[in-house]
Amino acid sequence: MLNHLRQIAIFAKTAELGSFRKAADAFQLSPSVVSHHISSLEEQLNVALFYRSTRKLSLTSDGEKLLDSAQMMVNSAEGFIGIISNESSKLIGQLKVTLPAVMANSQVVDQIGTFSKQNPSVKLILDFTDTRRDIVEDGIDLAIRMGWPQDSALKARKLSNVECVLVASTDYIQSRPIPKLPKDLNEWHWIELSPVGINHLLTNSKGQQATIKAKSQLTVNNAYAMLQLIINDNGLGVLPSYLVESYIEKGELRRVLKDWKTESIETYALWPGNAPKSGMTKKLVNFLVDN
Repeated sequence: MLNHLRQIAIFAKTAELGSFRKAADAFQLSPSVVSHHISSLEEQLNVALFYRSTRKLSLTSDGEKLLDSAQMMVNSAEGFIGIISNESSKLIGQLKVTLPAVMANSQVVDQIGTFSKQNPSVKLILDFTDTRRDIVEDGIDLAIRMGWPQDSALKARKLSNVECVLVASTDYIQSRPIPKLPKDLNEWHWIELSPVGINHLLTNSKGQQATIKAKSQLTVNNAYAMLQLIINDNGLGVLPSYLVESYIEKGELRRVLKDWKTESIETYALWPGNAPKSGMTKKLVNFLVDN
């Protein structure tokens, strides 16, 4: 049956081009192979499809009858292949992405939202948690993490740097002596974000550096809980700038030691090493990097 379809396709192309040689070039075959397929088809149908001469090739009446059906078959096949090729170029399926809870209001969420709009056939499941998930065991397609990747078995790509600031509530700052140097903060009440730690490197405009090695009175594993504690005058801590900017503008929070900057935190995309190079996960990673 498949051989018949091939022969009919060759017949239709030969009739279209009016030459065995031209049809052979179109199919990247030799003229003798094209002639063989046409002869085999004529023998099976027990009809003559072409009138042959040394200079001319024309259809017989039976050939003209077959040509209409043959062209319909070829057009249908080409149309189907076109549809399949077009569908395969679209992203279709499901992606499960895990992110730190602190990134719920970050730019990366806006980027993922844009990716979703552009790829409506992709179902995205976003898991916001400060518990580090096992990507392979939990069936995670992509993890967005803050800080240097520690799992060498995963593929990783840097996405961005997140600016962080040292903040405390206005009332808390006013209740303490004005700090001039980082060491003056050692006796302040620190709130620690457990996934990040409490040892922070600060740098001033002169390039001088100092490492804060204070003890925390409160340790939390969620940045939003940390933010709430800082707002409620429980102490100071380091948080992403995008999380605290609005509170600084309203005067609820203030930067501590404005002349000293804390280190930014690098964000990375991590995914299983066996993920297809041109699959949905890699397409999302490339989108996050490029946008």
